[in-house]
Amino acid sequence: MGIDNLPSRAGNPSLQIYLVGGAVRDKLLGLAVTDRDWVVIGATADDMLELGFQPVSGVFPVFLHPQTGEEYALARRETKTGSGYHGFSVETGHDVTLEQDLARRDLTINAMAEDEQGAIIDPFGGQKDLQRGILRHVTPAFAEDPVRLLRIARFSTRFASRGFRIAHKTRALMKEMVAAGELEHLQGQRIWQEMAKALMEEQPWRFFQVLLGCGALEQLFPVLADAAAQGEKGESEPIAVLKRAAAKGVSLSLRFVSVMQYAVDADYPPRQLVYRLGVDKKTALLLESWLHARILLTRLPEKSAQDYHQYLQRFRNHYSELGLLAQICMPQLAEQVLPLLEQARAAMLGVNAARLQEQGWQGKALGEELSRQQEQAVASALGGAGET
Repeated sequence: MGIDNLPSRAGNPSLQIYLVGGAVRDKLLGLAVTDRDWVVIGATADDMLELGFQPVSGVFPVFLHPQTGEEYALARRETKTGSGYHGFSVETGHDVTLEQDLARRDLTINAMAEDEQGAIIDPFGGQKDLQRGILRHVTPAFAEDPVRLLRIARFSTRFASRGFRIAHKTRALMKEMVAAGELEHLQGQRIWQEMAKALMEEQPWRFFQVLLGCGALEQLFPVLADAAAQGEKGESEPIAVLKRAAAKGVSLSLRFVSVMQYAVDADYPPRQLVYRLGVDKKTALLLESWLHARILLTRLPEKSAQDYHQYLQRFRNHYSELGLLAQICMPQLAEQVLPLLEQARAAMLGVNAARLQEQGWQGKALGEELSRQQEQAVASALGGAGET
């Protein structure tokens, strides 16, 4: 294990190191381990600095290994002192045990450790829950951190294909957390971090179904919750759309837009949504473009060549992405409209601006003539479909 190659360790024989959390879980499941986290027992921050570790800024005592760069955290106990994710006091020291550190974790399948000989330490039955496919909270302290609602929804998504289900008592505890108002303290960026991971899983819709089932989605995104709840006797539109997005294997931005288009309305505009979550600018712009484009797309079949030309001009920067969204969100209309848009686009690209310049067109006049000829070319390509 990483720390063993440090000679300074000989001066502190009581120091013990364990692989913990997701790395242990994934090894037991036979999955590839991409990130490893370590916990150190019997040490203080000064001990870690003497061993050459570099501290990571933040509330928790985490250090980077001087050779591997992996994270090593001091074992800690946590006590709830306030609301939300940061409402905890943290206690570290030589007397904090491994079991106490594992007890503060969210789910039993994440509360296991592996020692330096490869033996599994499992005080809360994580291996049994892995075998049975159960997501179960470790202790009632699960309810003290609202982020854990998002995490269990994400793990439901990640392990959906393996048939994992949430334990009944854990579901009840999640509903209690929502009723107690814990979600009011969730920061938007934390919501986005968990959502982004869930959206890229094989069955991303499970994330929203879990949050809907415990009442969390109604508090976080009430407009989306209303739309997702309309499929009680069938499949709601947001879930069906997200399934198609996942089936096509599209990017995170496209998956986000495909489902979160249902989270906005006149009272909760898209800019407010993306600002709250801290979504990147590219994804934010794509959401706004799609909300406008989907309206225009519904009108195109009966519109003129001018409308096709204007659509292609307005959305030229997101043309391909909007085409994919059309296939995902309105497949029947896309089947009718996208071939016409392709014809119109090819016709527009056939109008050469350089040739117009050679003919003497310049400045504003050049732009106007280019637009006129492009629109004329579109009308011709569409077989006169809609006179200008």
